[in-house]
Amino acid sequence: MNTSLSPTKPNQPLRVAVIGGGPAGLMAAEVLAGAGAALAVTVYDTMPSVGRKFLLAGKGGLNLTHSEAAPAFMSRYGERSAQLQPLIAAFGPAELRAWAEALGVETFVGSSGRVFPKDMKAAPLLRAWLQRLRSAGVQFSMRHRWLGWADDGALKFSCPTGEVEVAFDAVVLALGGASWSRLGSDGAWVQLLAARGVALAPLQPSNCGFDVAARPGSEVHESAQPGETRREFFKELLGQAPTTPTGWTAHFSSRFAGQPFKSVAISFTDSRGRSFSRKGEFVATATGVEGSLVYAVSSLLRDEIAAHGSATFLLDLLPDKSPEQVLVEVRHPRGSRSLSSHLKSRLNLDGIKAAMLYEVLGKDAIADPVQLAAAIKALPVRVLAARPIDEAISSAGGVLFEAVGAQLQLQKPAALSQPVFCAGEMLDWEAPTGGYLLNACLASGRAAGHGVLGHFGL
Repeated sequence: MNTSLSPTKPNQPLRVAVIGGGPAGLMAAEVLAGAGAALAVTVYDTMPSVGRKFLLAGKGGLNLTHSEAAPAFMSRYGERSAQLQPLIAAFGPAELRAWAEALGVETFVGSSGRVFPKDMKAAPLLRAWLQRLRSAGVQFSMRHRWLGWADDGALKFSCPTGEVEVAFDAVVLALGGASWSRLGSDGAWVQLLAARGVALAPLQPSNCGFDVAARPGSEVHESAQPGETRREFFKELLGQAPTTPTGWTAHFSSRFAGQPFKSVAISFTDSRGRSFSRKGEFVATATGVEGSLVYAVSSLLRDEIAAHGSATFLLDLLPDKSPEQVLVEVRHPRGSRSLSSHLKSRLNLDGIKAAMLYEVLGKDAIADPVQLAAAIKALPVRVLAARPIDEAISSAGGVLFEAVGAQLQLQKPAALSQPVFCAGEMLDWEAPTGGYLLNACLASGRAAGHGVLGHFGL
């Protein structure tokens, strides 16, 4: 086993390790590099290169932040908005856009209010950012998986040459959550911190899809049957495996999996009285639902499933029409036309929307104009399970804010031998897609970097 240099000696720069090469870690490294020769900064990452999830996010157009007013912006962080508010006040949408433009990346506000680079790509921004970091003296050690602390307090890493131990004066942990593990965020750090007495909330899927409950008596698609992953998820969350079959019917799944529900609305109120109502789009999967509108309500659905075993949201298939308008059209005499033709002619309701009515309603309900009209405006969709955390866009849970100070420094358990700061998705917060995730990761990385500087009086 290799052992590095001993901790910093007088007149040598302080050595700071940033573990995790995602947006939060890179932002922490940028702040630290601003101290110049006083600090020697090294970024470690288990992957061959940094920013893998950042690049993936940019494939559909890199959503940097959102342009909405501060009160609405902060409300997207839910129960952790108070903890994140000072971080984002210091590095919010305006500061993020100015930062990107200082890297030579112009931004614009889309029709939805989301902020993107003008070329919609992540790679040019990441290249410019890494060039600036390297020019500032930041070192990068790739293919280094963090293994925790050695007995003497040094950091332990597994790398291509074996295990190494490296001594540092301070550490920034920016290890991400547990989604998309193939890109480096696998949540393995949870056990390492728990063993050191750090208070943690369990990692859970966020911005995730869900498996729906099968209609009683229906023949579900084969892939909808709960597998070992589903059973283990429920055992952990509820103490038992689900007994209700999940998934669409084989007919619906084979014809409509992968197709979008456009111009619809979802409303949901959980057992705690928390409400959600929004118009947007989402997608049918082979076993349920996913997509931006579902992601926006995913935290409420997930928590309701954890508490009660299922959650039922209401789907408005025609949010631009009133219930009265829909009832009038449904009741309109249809003569010899089929119900499907009637719905298409009178309400422009066909394709996946019409199929959804047949999927959820029984024969009696769909033949009753009053029940059918009510279902068009408020179709109950019952979900039984969040999809596995590794499929999720992000994760909730992690290091509790109560375990860190205002500058995100762990309130040092006796087992930690140097100051340790946490940033990014490994902290216990979550947010919907739309730029909120990235903005908070960058803001927390910046705060952690300044926390290190403040700790050393720099």
